[in-house]
Amino acid sequence: MIEDFLTHGVRDVEEAVRKAAAAEVTPRFRQLAEGDVVEKSGPHDMVTIADRRAEEQLTADLAALLPGSVVVGEEAVHADPSTYEAIHGDAPVWIVDPVDGTRQFVNGDPGFCMLVALAVGGEVQASWTYAPALEEFAVAVRGKGAWLNGERLTAGSPSAGADLEVATSHPDFTTEDQKRALVGLAVEGVRPRPCGSAGLEYLAIARGDLDAVAFSWELAWDHAAGLLLVAEAGGADLTLTGEPFRIGGGNTLPFTAARDAATARRVADLLSSGA
Repeated sequence: MIEDFLTHGVRDVEEAVRKAAAAEVTPRFRQLAEGDVVEKSGPHDMVTIADRRAEEQLTADLAALLPGSVVVGEEAVHADPSTYEAIHGDAPVWIVDPVDGTRQFVNGDPGFCMLVALAVGGEVQASWTYAPALEEFAVAVRGKGAWLNGERLTAGSPSAGADLEVATSHPDFTTEDQKRALVGLAVEGVRPRPCGSAGLEYLAIARGDLDAVAFSWELAWDHAAGLLLVAEAGGADLTLTGEPFRIGGGNTLPFTAARDAATARRVADLLSSGA
């Protein structure tokens, strides 16, 4: 069933994402009214009416595209954390972040995106990353490559001798142990910087514009789509135990994703040296 869907249904998902963006996200960009934005856990964790409405539409449309599938969306899990457990179930699961980079969206910055991933048995099979304000749409299918606006993505490798640019977690989302690990990146030859939208940082790796990320949280909707995008562009990811990231959780954090396996290993080793 999944193989057939990945052959014939990928474009249908893209259309569903574009439809949700056109109906619920783009019209509200730089047009949010008072009361349209609410803090969740703190000032760097916000939700808008666009997040909620887009997720509601995607939940209905994606489930209809693949009968028997379930949806794990960021806002639904915030309302009922038990729904996250569907990631561990047997049914195909859509993992949805309706607006990744909500802070940027609220501030009128175009650096936000919509993320959808389709996983089966804890393995991501396909992903869709849409940045409507930037007019960029990236798609990845396991074993078939990654594409941005119809052009094949290749992450390549960092230039020999060049500093590594690494996007890192915001300090508000790191424990003291994770902060110490991230300090391992403060060495000659590495240029760490705060990350923006996680989905767009993964896209930057896949297109060769960023060397790596070092992230300290593991919520699947932030990482599932981007990790497959990076992998299908030739990149790699590692946790501090030297294992690939598991979308079901239980990872040793921080973890890294990078343009190639050697860079992932280098960043993981630096994180381990700080930890």
